[in-house]
Amino acid sequence: MSVLYIVRHGQAAFFTDDYDRLSETGIEQGRRVGSFWREDNTEINEVYSGSLKRQVQTAEASAETYSAEGKSWPELKVLDELNEYNADRIMEKLKPELTEKYAHVRKLASDYNTANKKRQRYRTFHRLLEAVMYYYIAGEYESDGFETWREFHDRVTNAYSRIRNKVRSGRKVAVFTSGGPIGVSIQTCLNAPEQQAGYLNWRVYNASITQFTFSKNRISLDHFNSIGHLPKDLWTYR
Repeated sequence: MSVLYIVRHGQAAFFTDDYDRLSETGIEQGRRVGSFWREDNTEINEVYSGSLKRQVQTAEASAETYSAEGKSWPELKVLDELNEYNADRIMEKLKPELTEKYAHVRKLASDYNTANKKRQRYRTFHRLLEAVMYYYIAGEYESDGFETWREFHDRVTNAYSRIRNKVRSGRKVAVFTSGGPIGVSIQTCLNAPEQQAGYLNWRVYNASITQFTFSKNRISLDHFNSIGHLPKDLWTYR
């Protein structure tokens, strides 16, 4: 049996011109992952990441502290298939249709558009995104021009399968990705309805560790969303 650690990226630069980069908090969160593994004498044998900047930067921050005392960090293997769904594109394409069809989505969009404080903007955006993602996952829309949930789900599960099939028994593998792919990993492992992948996504902390034990034909969930390696002031969702 082998062990798979799936790490969500650190806090990104939310509500800035370039969301796809880590904040200072996000960099420190990534460093805490690496130092935790080093101090715990966890021997990481293989490392994978999506190609998004926030995912790669989290892997690099972890590598920095993991190897601080000469411990060897494996070469990073980047897989586009581990990237998050494009939430901006989904919102751009689906929000007009859904606000026209559904009064509750229209109200959520109005609340977000009129929010003027950062905390309020975050809260109203999250509620709107949750509503849009429900219809996105259900496929209950007519718009096109973006990756469907089925396409996203298939590419992520295919990436996990490729990793599992390539890894020899007894290895420990780290994967740096995002909340969506982590939600899919739990949902498929537990054979849960696909809406559960979306619900789980909203609960994944930045730089949390989700752990599985696996072989080529079997996978079991050991831990979900662990943040014991982070001090409380580094607990963030966005």
